[in-house]
Amino acid sequence: MFTIGDFARHGRVSVRMLRHYDATGLLRPAHVDPATGYRHYTAAQLARLNRVIALKDLGFTLQQVREILDDEVDAEQLRAMLRLRRADLEADIAAAAARLGQVEARLRSIESEGHMPAEDVVIKQLPAVRVAELTAVAPDFDTIGPVIQPLYEELFRRLGVAGIQPTGPGIARYEDAPDGGILVHAGVEVSAAPRDGGDSGDGVRVLDLPPVERAATLVHRGSMDAVLPSVQTLARWIDAHGHRSAGYPREINLECPEDRADWVTELQEPLA
Repeated sequence: MFTIGDFARHGRVSVRMLRHYDATGLLRPAHVDPATGYRHYTAAQLARLNRVIALKDLGFTLQQVREILDDEVDAEQLRAMLRLRRADLEADIAAAAARLGQVEARLRSIESEGHMPAEDVVIKQLPAVRVAELTAVAPDFDTIGPVIQPLYEELFRRLGVAGIQPTGPGIARYEDAPDGGILVHAGVEVSAAPRDGGDSGDGVRVLDLPPVERAATLVHRGSMDAVLPSVQTLARWIDAHGHRSAGYPREINLECPEDRADWVTELQEPLA
C-alpha cells in the first residue's frame, strides 16, 4: 500500500485533492489506520483516480463524475466522451478566435477614422454575371464567416458532382433575411445553363445577377475576417461624396491563396 503522499505523487495530484475526493466519496482510501487516521491506497486505485481526473477535465461536475463511475464507464466510453468534449473545445476556441478577430477589425476601423484614401475608391459599371450559388442564413454579421466558409466548400463539392466548372471568381453577396438575420449567398461565376436548385436536387442555383449601373468599389487585401475597416472606409467615402448606397456590397474573390492574409477581394457596393 501507499501512503497518501506516495499515492498523490504517483497519481500526479495533490494530497489536498485526495482528501477532498475521500470526503465526497469519489475515491475512498483502501485502508485508514484506526489509531492514527492515516490514509493508505493501493496501486489498483490509480485506475479510478485516472477516471476521476479525466472526467473532471472533460467538464463534468464531481456529482456527475461519481454517477458515471458508479456505472463503471470503460476506457472506450471515456474515449468517446473525450472526442465529444474535444469537438466542443475546438468549437469554443474557433468562436473565441473569431471574436478576437472581430474586435481587432473594429479597432482597425477606429484607427482608420478620418483617413479616407479617396484614390482607392473607384466608381464603375458592373456587367451582368452568371453564378452558381448556395444560400444559408447567418444570425448576424459576426457569424457570417462560420456560415460562408463551409458553404463554399459544399458548393464546389456539388459543382464537381454536377460536372459544372467555375469560369470566374467567387462572388459572395448578402441580403436581409425575411425573418431576421442575413441571407448569405456563396457563389462562383459559371457558364452553365440557369437552373433552380430545387429542380436539380442538389440545391445549387444557377442564375444571372443583373448589371449594376454604378457601384463604388474598393480592393480589400487580407483575410475577410478583417474586412470591416474596408467596408466602413467605403461607406464613409460614399457618404462624403454625396452618394447613396443601394444594398450590401458584393465580395469578388480576386486572389485566394492558402494563406488568407494574402487574399485580395474587391468590394462592390451598388449606388442608388
